Amino acid sequence: MDRMTHQPHGHEVDPHAGHKIPMAQGNHDRHAGHSVAMFRDKFWLSFALTIPVVFWSMDVQHRLRYIALSFPGSKFLPAILGTVVFVYGGLVFIRGAWGELADHKPGMMTLISLAIIVAFGTSLAATFGLLEIEVWWELASLITIMVLGHWLEMRAIFQARGALNALAGLLPDTAERVSGNETQTVKISELKVGDVVLVRPGTRVPADGVVVEGSADVDESMITGESRSVSKVPGGKVIAGTVAAGGSPRVRITAVGEQTALSGIMRLVAAAQASGSHTQDLADRAAAILFYVAIASGAITFVYWWLAGDKEHALIRTATVLIITFPHALGLAIPLVIAISTSIGAQNGLLVKDRLALERARNLDMIIFDKTGTLTLGSPALSGIVTAPGGKRVAMVGDGVNDAPALATANVGIAIGAGTDVAIESAGIVLVRSDPRDVVGAIELSRATYRKMIQNLVWATAYNLVAIPVAAGVFVRWGLDLPMSVGAVAMSLSTIIVAANAQLLRRLRLQRPAV
Repeated sequence: MDRMTHQPHGHEVDPHAGHKIPMAQGNHDRHAGHSVAMFRDKFWLSFALTIPVVFWSMDVQHRLRYIALSFPGSKFLPAILGTVVFVYGGLVFIRGAWGELADHKPGMMTLISLAIIVAFGTSLAATFGLLEIEVWWELASLITIMVLGHWLEMRAIFQARGALNALAGLLPDTAERVSGNETQTVKISELKVGDVVLVRPGTRVPADGVVVEGSADVDESMITGESRSVSKVPGGKVIAGTVAAGGSPRVRITAVGEQTALSGIMRLVAAAQASGSHTQDLADRAAAILFYVAIASGAITFVYWWLAGDKEHALIRTATVLIITFPHALGLAIPLVIAISTSIGAQNGLLVKDRLALERARNLDMIIFDKTGTLTLGSPALSGIVTAPGGKRVAMVGDGVNDAPALATANVGIAIGAGTDVAIESAGIVLVRSDPRDVVGAIELSRATYRKMIQNLVWATAYNLVAIPVAAGVFVRWGLDLPMSVGAVAMSLSTIIVAANAQLLRRLRLQRPAV
């Protein structure tokens, strides 16, 4: 595991100074600069403002057959508060749409912005007597539901990235640096290579180092996934974030900040969560196509109902089509599964550097192991690799410099965590516990992850195929009409189902075969 300390070219992270977490910056971060707390606050305030908008809406009063309390200006309450909700809750989507259009990549934010702008314009026109229909309550409900959906999405993704938070939380805030016969409590950021620190029983090792005096049993489970404690005596290497027990060893620091094993692991996890996959490419193409399908469907809906003489419903149904075809679930289907599977791998001693490697692992026909250092501790060395008949899909498991070419050219390269830097750099998956049996776990994780991706893609796509004609009013003559607010609920429920299905992946238990 000590070879994991030199992983270059990652997002810069110094867990010893503020415990920074390298966030995965993929192609799907349409909430850049946003936070879970921001959407949470926007939801609750929008929800509070939406209640009076709905209660004083003439349309709702007519449908539910009640009369709201009347006071001077009460009839303008839905318009006033609806406008506040539009500006406060809806502006974030409009800004996102502006960014998409500026990049010439119209997408999800553009769709929802079109829908709420159409709904706002319709309501505003009705308030000034230009139209007979009034949908302030649906506009406010729509924006509130959309904000709720984005809040739940962001919370799910941040929870899925919990492996990084957990890794950052392994480090103590301070350390006891030994100066002669005395110890001094210092911040982790003040430690330097060569310093000697005292690690008391029950405390965490503050940085990578070598035991120079004393001994202890060290719990490395949070790093390697191995539940058994490892005895450390003078000369033994210890890893930052592990827990000492049964002794108070003195450790000479060999790596701090970027050079620690923990930082290397965090970079690998972040890079894996940001890396792409073939399935994600498929989802991207489907979402791009769906955007134009939504625009075309909205245009057809508008023209049809306008020519049919139902101008008010032409606008409302157009907005409903744009909302219900919003590919929210499709955009969440793959990134959330990627984040969760990466976390599961990290918790089980599997560091996924390349998402494509994990994706390919499910279809392997053959696994080739380097004998020396990987399966044995003897001196024989692997002299070469025989190409598998039929170009079969092959995984290579190795740990040495001589294995690097094979690791790089195999369908799936798997490196032993205790191997050389070159081997680790060439591989797509790293076995932190240096146990070849973990290859089985990697294959299990690959298959389970792929199943979840396909399930989410099928659901997200099928939902839109069914929802578009309903929203467009195709079934109105049979009494089936979909209000805009109900369309927003349906869209949000689709997103919640996709997120919940992805979370079920956490039930996966990776097993290692017995010797």
